[in-house]
Amino acid sequence: MYLSLFGWPGTIIIFLDVLFYAILTGFSEVGWKMLLVLLVLAVLSEAADWWAGTKNVHKIPASAAGFRAAILGAGAGMILLTPSLWGLGIWAGFFLGGLAGLLLVEWIRQIRLKSPLQAPVGAFLAMIGQKALKGFLSLVMILISLSGIYS
Repeated sequence: MYLSLFGWPGTIIIFLDVLFYAILTGFSEVGWKMLLVLLVLAVLSEAADWWAGTKNVHKIPASAAGFRAAILGAGAGMILLTPSLWGLGIWAGFFLGGLAGLLLVEWIRQIRLKSPLQAPVGAFLAMIGQKALKGFLSLVMILISLSGIYS
């Protein structure tokens, strides 16, 4: 889900992983309908990301500290939510913990900047919204594929 921080299209990689699995299993567990739904979600996610980039919705670059905080937050979220939510806790903790870590570090970084260098609140919220939408669609894609495989 956080492959987009590297500039990689994470939802496309999820789709390609499921497609590769479907080919390996002879499409016995993953059908064409599921692949079509995953493809639509991946294209929708990447199109929203592209649209936000062309409209300059945000101009805040991802920082290395934010990336490290997202990784640490994801790990902490998985550890904290897994005992109470089991399998869903791993994914929810990964997403929510990573988002919380990123938000915390970027918020602290914005506080330390001088006023002209601070990003407007709208741009900051747009960046968070864009990443949250892409992460949510990635999570939905993972849940769809896992429910199809293990059903």
